[in-house]
Amino acid sequence: MHEYQGVRVDPEVRGVWLQGEPLALSRKEFDLLLALISRAGQIVTREELMRDVWQTTFWTSSKTIDVHLGWLRRKLGDDSRHPRLITTVRGRGLRFETEAPVPAE
Repeated sequence: MHEYQGVRVDPEVRGVWLQGEPLALSRKEFDLLLALISRAGQIVTREELMRDVWQTTFWTSSKTIDVHLGWLRRKLGDDSRHPRLITTVRGRGLRFETEAPVPAE
């Protein structure tokens, strides 16, 4: 079981809850979320995501991850312009944040 910022993922039952409410995800959305939240706080490279989620070492499309990430962020209510759950670390990969960022004053 993985739980951060109100997102709980149970890999055994392939269940996801957002603030205690069940959340319906596609198989790939679930696999993408699991790949990120299971390494929360760490940067996960796009190559690792392609291998772990899509079981491939080659890029079928450079937009595959971006499209699924967009759908996942929408379902989680995570604003891509000001993300609090999944952040993009430019040139390195993606990271599921263990804590919400503190707003700048």
